[in-house]
Amino acid sequence: MTLAEHLRELRRRILVSVLAIVVGTVVAFVFHSWLLHLLTRPYCHLPASYRLVHDRCTLVVTGVLDAFTVTLKLSLYAGLILSSPIWLWQLWAFVTPGLHANERRYAVSFVATSVTLFVAGGVVAFVTLSNGLRFLLSFATGGITSLLTFDSYLSYVTAMVLVFAVSFELPLVVVMLNLAGIVSHRSLRRWGRITIFLIFVFAAVATPSQDPFTMLALALPMCGLYGLAVGFAFLHDRRVAQRGDSSPYAHLADDELSPLDDEPVAP
Repeated sequence: MTLAEHLRELRRRILVSVLAIVVGTVVAFVFHSWLLHLLTRPYCHLPASYRLVHDRCTLVVTGVLDAFTVTLKLSLYAGLILSSPIWLWQLWAFVTPGLHANERRYAVSFVATSVTLFVAGGVVAFVTLSNGLRFLLSFATGGITSLLTFDSYLSYVTAMVLVFAVSFELPLVVVMLNLAGIVSHRSLRRWGRITIFLIFVFAAVATPSQDPFTMLALALPMCGLYGLAVGFAFLHDRRVAQRGDSSPYAHLADDELSPLDDEPVAP
């Protein structure tokens, strides 16, 4: 394909992706009442003493247009999730023709694993929301009462979900580095203690609530996923060692240049 043909294909796939996001946003907007109920469930499960209006679970807005804008923002977030199979497929279909068969196989595995880990992280974040909220709102004492706006609550939930979802991609990064030959199983084991320490430091800093329960809810799964990645690296390195290096440059040292290939290449 020429450059112009590539650009036309890219434009077509972007238009399809944007249309899918718009349709997903419209569908989410139609069911925004159900989405609001689902989103506010962690807050509503807190004891009544954490709310200004004890007998009702209420999130407020302070402007005339705020109720519409935050509903539209929530619908857009939900629309991105609903339409993700379509725009991810468009991205995949645009990149695939430039890959070899083995690269496509690896790419499919990585994309599927990445989506699975991302969703798993979001689910864990949503499950732990109530504990983070309880910790933060417990400081409203001595005449202070919490009156949450929906915009701030939505920002908190979004930050929690993104932090957990992105952090759960750690094992995929480690596996990619191992497959590329950048890190080995031996080096991963040697760095194990410092890596676990850094994971706990990251969890303590990155979680919006910064309470001990949420920190452990993020750090412990990340440590477990890192252990799985180290196990994969062990199996991969052992298989590579058993197979051996069959390339014509296997006898060369790491800092030794390979000879030039003087044979002419057929046009």
